[in-house]
Amino acid sequence: MPTRAEPFGSPSHALRLATVVALIGVAGGLSGLGLAALLHAIQHLAYGYDPETLFNGESFLDGVKAASAARRVGVLTVCGLLAGIGWWAVFRWCKPLVSISRAVNGPEPRMPVVATVCHALLQIVTVALGSPLGREVAPREVAAMLAARLCSYARLPADETKILVACDAGAGLAAVYNVPLAGALYVLEGLLLSFSWRALVPAILTSVVAALIARIGLGNLPQYNVPHYAATPSLVVWSAIAGPLFGLAAVLFTRLTSSARAQAPHGVALPVLCLLNFVFIGLLATQFPILLGNGKGPAQVGFDGSIGLQLAAILLVLRILITWTSLRAGAAGGLLTPGLCNGALLGIVLGGVWSMLWPGTPVGAFAMIGATAFLAASMRVPLTALALILEFTQPSQEFLIPMLIAVAGSVLAAECARRVLPAPETVVGPMPGTAQK
Repeated sequence: MPTRAEPFGSPSHALRLATVVALIGVAGGLSGLGLAALLHAIQHLAYGYDPETLFNGESFLDGVKAASAARRVGVLTVCGLLAGIGWWAVFRWCKPLVSISRAVNGPEPRMPVVATVCHALLQIVTVALGSPLGREVAPREVAAMLAARLCSYARLPADETKILVACDAGAGLAAVYNVPLAGALYVLEGLLLSFSWRALVPAILTSVVAALIARIGLGNLPQYNVPHYAATPSLVVWSAIAGPLFGLAAVLFTRLTSSARAQAPHGVALPVLCLLNFVFIGLLATQFPILLGNGKGPAQVGFDGSIGLQLAAILLVLRILITWTSLRAGAAGGLLTPGLCNGALLGIVLGGVWSMLWPGTPVGAFAMIGATAFLAASMRVPLTALALILEFTQPSQEFLIPMLIAVAGSVLAAECARRVLPAPETVVGPMPGTAQK
């Protein structure tokens, strides 16, 4: 803590603060890069596709499709064993986990090192093996834990420490997905609920530094290859009509996942349920290999328009089912990409029906609008959701018009629904680390 001889805002304090900001940006970038490299390496090893395409070339979906049905079931069985035994051991022997939201908003910003690292590694390993949950929470947790330690060593006050912990969580997100703008906005809109200069400047700096470092190994490519769709009159009208539907669907999805998390076991039932759950997912993957992973595969084929309405509807139901069963069994992970995937698939379903009345709009355009609107309402961070899709897909500027219309309708409907529908007894955040609003 700064002393009276070294007051807040003094040159030495400012120097320490600037140094810590730079270091936590580096920490966020290295955590994102390291965990992404581990994820890709495990995917290539588990499904046996070319190790020379570790960071580019052959996708996870290509590798899964090339693997035999027996190999998919075997890999998911291993995933269930690792998930069940791993998380049971974490709950049994490690210190209690501290979420990013609790670290930022609670009295103590520090997160336990061993428990946090084990929790993050288990998320990365299980997602790499085929878990339907997201991988974005792991680098955010590790980065936030490192930020708290660095702030403690630098003797920064508690209020600055909490800001920088949130900033490094956003930096981890920026690094793993190459989304510096979304990473900074997530800090301000999702964690700190503030756009003050004290939060804005370090949020931007740490996310930019982290993304630049991660690009050294991961490259500077968008997460999804998407054509530049036009903002047709049909799409604009559909966005206004469908936006509220995405908001209602997002509320139901977050209530479903919150309930699953609240009821997840922490005792001896956890290994058994995890094993059963992932074997079940492996059996489904013998017929639908695209189900495996965090949802990037279905989102990609949705965005590029290479999937039909019927398959999209089937995948939507199955993705929601296995996301629920995985959380209910005790597995952990994010809901960013799963939510984006659900929104894209729902967009194809609703857009396919709309095209029967007003044809002419590519199905991929509906998927992109749906993903944005669903993500904005489920995460309750509309600016972050817009930035994510912009950085993920790099659409044309005119495409912002239907995106903004759909997001506005979705967020408004979701907030109204949350006030009308009874809340579950135990509320767990729709995205781990996101502050409740």
